[in-house]
Amino acid sequence: MRSSPPRIAVIGVGSFGKNHLRIIHESQASGLAKLAGIMEPDPARAANFAAKYSCPIFSSIDELATASDAAVIAAPTPNHADLGCRLMEAGCDVLIEKPIADTLAGAEALIATASRTGRILQIGHLERFNPAILALGKHVTTPLFFEVHRLAEFSPRSLDVDVVLDLMVHDIDIILSMTGTMPEEIRAAGIHILSEKVDIANVRLQFPGGCVANLTASRVSAERVRKLRLFQPNEYISVDYASKEGSRFFIGPEGEDGTATRAIGFEPLLVEDGEPLRLELEEFFHCIATREQPRVTGAAASAALQVALEILEKIEEHSELVKRTLAQG
Repeated sequence: MRSSPPRIAVIGVGSFGKNHLRIIHESQASGLAKLAGIMEPDPARAANFAAKYSCPIFSSIDELATASDAAVIAAPTPNHADLGCRLMEAGCDVLIEKPIADTLAGAEALIATASRTGRILQIGHLERFNPAILALGKHVTTPLFFEVHRLAEFSPRSLDVDVVLDLMVHDIDIILSMTGTMPEEIRAAGIHILSEKVDIANVRLQFPGGCVANLTASRVSAERVRKLRLFQPNEYISVDYASKEGSRFFIGPEGEDGTATRAIGFEPLLVEDGEPLRLELEEFFHCIATREQPRVTGAAASAALQVALEILEKIEEHSELVKRTLAQG
């Protein structure tokens, strides 16, 4: 167990990295962490946040690693594997924003490097720390059907990846964690609208044992929706990621003589308040201190990435089918 708070740097202080920066800075007051500094390719942005949080700007990975015990990587996805491996080789623990990488080879390199160097590798699948999802996890028994909608208004952020890797991967990760297995069949369709990547996708996953998950993700919606519905024996649970609320509908037990009518019950999920990113970072601090494995390991994130990439392959297959159909008139 560490006797002093870990020195943590942030790589990339853009639209999401700046939130990591804020929470790490605030955590200094409680002695949970110490902000080591930042690394950011935009000089003006780097200067602005360095002044705001009174921290240094690092010009290289070597300089950062010398002054830090750990780092949060909030850089573009294609850079995750290279940055993560270099930092772990230099002795730093890392928290990498989702997805773990843009290729399975990159994910495997990160996992292998973490194992060989004994470094903590945590992946930022933030919805795992959503208080409503934490509450839902206490009631999951035998999932039979998932219905998930994740819709967002268009933003130029994260256009280096498809909507599947940008948004849907959150829900893929959660469903894999609740089913405990990989899908045996994937069907998917998607199109690009405002970017050169897939902007909207609809997916059907079937798992061994019969569980089915329908997922829709869009970043060209007129409204923001983030909801998950789970059906399992004698129970239906609905969760709103955005409001951090949920409710259960269930069939009550039979009477002692077995003839009484089974009443339908309803109750809200008991959700403890909390900011998901703060909970995620506090787990990272804890893992750095205790060397325990995080909730979202490299292996778990790699599994989500594998499914996401297979979905993109299915979308491409469907696109080619549509092109052939149109060409045939």
